[in-house]
Amino acid sequence: MFIVELRHLRYFVAVAEEQNVSKAAKRLHVSQPPLSRQIRDLETEMGIALFERSAKAIRLTEAGQIFHSEARAALQRVDDAVAFTKAVAHRKRHQVRVGHSASATIEILPRALRVFQRTNPHVRVELRVMSTEDMLRALRSGDLDVALLVYGSPEDFQGLSIQELGAYQLTVAAPKEHRFARLRAVPMSEVADQPIIAFSRQGYTWYHAMLAKLFSPYTRSLKIVEECQNFQSLMAAVEAGRGVAIVYEIMSRTAGERLVLRPLKPAPQPPPIVVAYRQEAVSPPIAAFVAAAETAKLK
Repeated sequence: MFIVELRHLRYFVAVAEEQNVSKAAKRLHVSQPPLSRQIRDLETEMGIALFERSAKAIRLTEAGQIFHSEARAALQRVDDAVAFTKAVAHRKRHQVRVGHSASATIEILPRALRVFQRTNPHVRVELRVMSTEDMLRALRSGDLDVALLVYGSPEDFQGLSIQELGAYQLTVAAPKEHRFARLRAVPMSEVADQPIIAFSRQGYTWYHAMLAKLFSPYTRSLKIVEECQNFQSLMAAVEAGRGVAIVYEIMSRTAGERLVLRPLKPAPQPPPIVVAYRQEAVSPPIAAFVAAAETAKLK
């Protein structure tokens, strides 16, 4: 069974454009007899004459002209596909796509970037602020190379490799005029009675699981009055007096004087921050970024 291969198309196009088998053979760096044989095999398989031959010239038939146009388009598509694939591979060798939360990585991310850029000055880092759920999906789909995020549960990270980077103390964030501002530490039982501002359940499943676990000894029904997509929105809602929120103590750097952050008592065990990636997709730049993130571990 004769199968039309790319080389047959390239041979045909060369002969069609040169209108001379000898010139086409020279252009293709092949000998003339095999080239002529390949063209005749192609015509035999297709059951049509692609060329009109005379003692002095070889020209395309009407069918040959149509096939020439289609063959050139097919070869161009193949060449474009090869070029695009090479470009993507080249970009992957010179780019790392990093997802991160806007809150938990305030301190870790700049440290990791400084170390990475010193050792990999020619690799571009693309930073994306994303929710936890979006980062996990993007890692699995290949849309992200690395993610810096909060470790919720083992089920969330199935199939991913992780390195723990440490954890921050959990605090309660409240408006400056709130009575919690006058306390050095706030009892968990008192926070349980407050209206709670939380991150969105859709984007931060781990956060709601954490709240449920933290407050289960103190209340059967935590009063979550508002859910926010990001820390900026959460901070605004707390500042407006709509409720209080549970956040990492590092968020005091972002909140500044707008809010007060107070430790909780008894101090709960905070979920750690990790760097996550797919082991099977690790390239030298990705491995270098993971190593840089590990140097940025919290002390």
